[in-house]
Amino acid sequence: MSILNLTEAELRSRRSMKWMAYPSDVLPLWVAEMDVMPHPKVREALSRAVEIGDLGYPWGLGYSQAFQAMAKKRWDWELPDKQIMTAGDVMANIQSILLALTKPGDTVVINPPVYPPFRKVITVYGRKIVEAPLSAAGRLDFATLEAAFARPERPKAYLLCSPHNPTGTIHTREELTRLLELANAHGVTVISDEIHATLIDPGQVFTPILTLPGSEAALSTTSAGKSWNLAGLKGGLVMGGADSILPLLRPILGNQGGHLAYLAHTAALTYAQGWVDDLMAEVAANKQLLAQTLAEKLPQVRYSPAQGTYLAWLDCTDLGLADPKQAFAERGRVAFNAGADFGVEHRQWVRVNLACNPDFISEAVDRMAASL
Repeated sequence: MSILNLTEAELRSRRSMKWMAYPSDVLPLWVAEMDVMPHPKVREALSRAVEIGDLGYPWGLGYSQAFQAMAKKRWDWELPDKQIMTAGDVMANIQSILLALTKPGDTVVINPPVYPPFRKVITVYGRKIVEAPLSAAGRLDFATLEAAFARPERPKAYLLCSPHNPTGTIHTREELTRLLELANAHGVTVISDEIHATLIDPGQVFTPILTLPGSEAALSTTSAGKSWNLAGLKGGLVMGGADSILPLLRPILGNQGGHLAYLAHTAALTYAQGWVDDLMAEVAANKQLLAQTLAEKLPQVRYSPAQGTYLAWLDCTDLGLADPKQAFAERGRVAFNAGADFGVEHRQWVRVNLACNPDFISEAVDRMAASL
């Protein structure tokens, strides 16, 4: 049975951001919420907790142990207990890591176009951004990275998005190994956001940064919230290499998530591995549908399906629009994320959420074309 089969009528009853931020005649394919029902085991865990009044503070290692079991099965990664901890959501974790690693005025490297909260989490407490843009092909540019790491102000940290949002690039083992070599040579701590780790197309391979040589000082953070559509239940995990600052973070980050979040995330990791793989097979089909439909109806829009995430990154430059996101929303009544939010040089791009009913994709392209 299809996972991405919910109709617009069914989804309109939801009160979350995706379905409430725009008027009801706008088709929302923007923020990273998936149009899915929760896995039955997740619903069972939540229902049981509410039924018996199990609404207190979190306890135990169930969440981290469920992740360790998944890591062993998916990536053959034996993650020691001392190198993992439960924590809050991914961006809150990154903020705490940056506060522990850096001081006001220090610089942090990012790879635009990149997830907009990366910028906010760096600058909100007085840290500065150094940009090392991705290559034209959407991959890590090592000459640019090395120049960023070698700047006179000596960046203290580097935020890696892996797989990358919004491009969907899955960094290869070779790329990540070279990245660690460069970072270590310049004394830069790698912090990897791996929340999309299981959201990869069938047959593709994701490499956790901490499985590689040279990652002893690195940190990564993830959550089941993205892959199993549990963003409303805040919880996550932080992992560190053997020489990382993870021990320093334990008193700060420990149990910052909620009890219900940990129960739901643990159930997802334990019982719904096949579900997320089936989901990504459907997403891969949606990527091909989008590419085919654009080629037929809107060939000016350039799109190359990526191997990771359920996001599409569209180059609308040849349409000649002042603001593609605004034009599509106002005239086409279809909502995407604005490319400029991911990097000012990407004002002609939009990000599209493909974790939806395939009918929505066809309808979205029709509305894009009609808006012109």
